[in-house]
Parts: sequence; structure tokens; C-alpha cells
Amino acid sequence: MSWLTKYVRPKIRGLLKRDVPDNLWTNCTSCHQMVLVKELQRTLNVCPHCGFHMKVPVAERLEWTFDAGSYTRIELPKVAVDPLGFRDQKRYTDRLKDARAKTGLDESLAVAHGKITGYPAVVAVMAYEFMAGTMGSALGEAFVAAARLAILQRSPLVIFTASGGARMQEGLISLMQMPRTTVAVQMLKDAGLPYIVVLTNPTTGGVSASFAMLGDVQIAEPKALIGFAGPRVIEDTVREKLPEGFQRSEYLLEHGMLDMVVERKNLRETLGRVIGLLTAAPPGDVFTETLPDPEEPGSEDNPLPVS
Repeated sequence: MSWLTKYVRPKIRGLLKRDVPDNLWTNCTSCHQMVLVKELQRTLNVCPHCGFHMKVPVAERLEWTFDAGSYTRIELPKVAVDPLGFRDQKRYTDRLKDARAKTGLDESLAVAHGKITGYPAVVAVMAYEFMAGTMGSALGEAFVAAARLAILQRSPLVIFTASGGARMQEGLISLMQMPRTTVAVQMLKDAGLPYIVVLTNPTTGGVSASFAMLGDVQIAEPKALIGFAGPRVIEDTVREKLPEGFQRSEYLLEHGMLDMVVERKNLRETLGRVIGLLTAAPPGDVFTETLPDPEEPGSEDNPLPVS
């Protein structure tokens, strides 16, 4: 082997070779075009080609919703980890461990309080990245905690929904969270506090059949899938072709199921404006409607019923 082959060629290859990170690009889940990750960060995870609003991690959603540096995450109540001892291809406890390690979250709902354009608010964000945002006992407990915090602070509750529905590993316990969260919403209404729902893609199953459709104001991101069962399941059941755009935000708005469809870049300002209208308070003031008696259901001594 000559010195050209042994020494010179490896040196030239080393100079020409560049390490290119494998996370520079991603594909739009709607149009499948390649998009620079930096470009997505600039557009708030909205595809610059087709305008599709892609899924958003919890941390980024909170950053984009609250005023800069104005919010605080709260610690959520603990629940039984595996009440049914469920196992399919993997143990339920192992699935939870994997999801927690991958996402850095404890469960599929995160709660924080802070200010939105100067107005105090409690915000709950469903984490689709955590087991597809499925609803189990931990989510139900977190939602109740968010409602109680909103009542304690006399602030509106805003929730961003993103879910595949009930969590099959918890069976009937998961379904019990539907009436439980509905009772928590009623607590807010009894306290005279605004409850605002922002539906994102996708919002389906038991979540859409309970607290996701009970808002005083129903907002959705463009082209979000919102419904109970998916379009394919419905088509197989009724054996008919569904209308174009069925179960998408614009279709639901047209048929009176939503109050508005708002692009992500305008969501913070829209939420601030809605909160201001519903509370009739200047930015920075707390909402001061009469609160329910602390001895009524929903206090610490009288926990919410599950049915």
C-alpha cells in the first residue's frame, strides 16, 4: 500500500466529510413534505407548505400560551399505578415507565397557573406524546385538581385537549373519569368561572364525549380531528361515504359545534380577549365572583363523586 493510499486519501476524506445531524428535518404529517425543524420552531409547529397544525409537546404549549416567564407548573395528586394488574404484550407498569422516560412527564395531563396577556388563568394541557393522551384515573385526578385550583384562585380554566380516548389498560376505571370530570366542570360553572376548551388534533373517544365538549367557549385549531369514533370506523358501521372534511374543525364550526377556529399564532391573544370578556376584569386582576361554600362537594373534606 502506497503512502498516497495509506495517509493522503484518509486525510482528504476526513477534510471533506461533515457530520450532519439526523434531526435537521421532519415530515409534515398531513402533506408529507420535508420541513426544517428550525422552520417548524419558528412557525409554532405549523407546516409552512400546507398550514397543517402538527402536534405540540406540553412544554412548548405552555410556553406559547402563557406570558413569558409568568407560569408555574403544579404537582398533581398520585393515584394507584396499575389498579387492574393489566397486561397485554407488555405490563401496564412497564408501558408507564417507558412513557415517563420518553416524555419526562408523569401522566397525560399537565397543569400550570400564570397569566395570559395579563389575565390570571389555570391551564391544563393534554400530552398526546404520553400514551396518545389517553384518559385514565391520573388524568381524572389531575383535571379535578386543575378545577379546584381555578376555584381557589378565582381564575378561568383553559384546557388544551389532544387524546385518543379512554385508556384500555384501566378499563371501567377509565370510563368513570367521564362523569368525574363532568362534575368538576359543573363546579366551575357553579362558581361562576369561565371554562374554555381548545380542541387540537386529535380529540376523540371518551375525552370528546365528556369535558372536551362542555366549554363555555369552544375553540379549535384548524383542521383538527374532533369526534368520538374515527371516520373509518363510522364508514364501516354506516356503510356510507362521509362528507368531505367530516369531523374536522371547520365542519364542526359550520354545524354549530364550535364557537371559533383559531390559528395557533393567534391563540394567546384570542384566549386573553375571551377571558377579558367573560370576566369583565382589567388585565392583572383576579376574577371575583362569589365562590361556593367550601363545605359543599368538591372540597378536600368532601371529594368529588365518581358517578
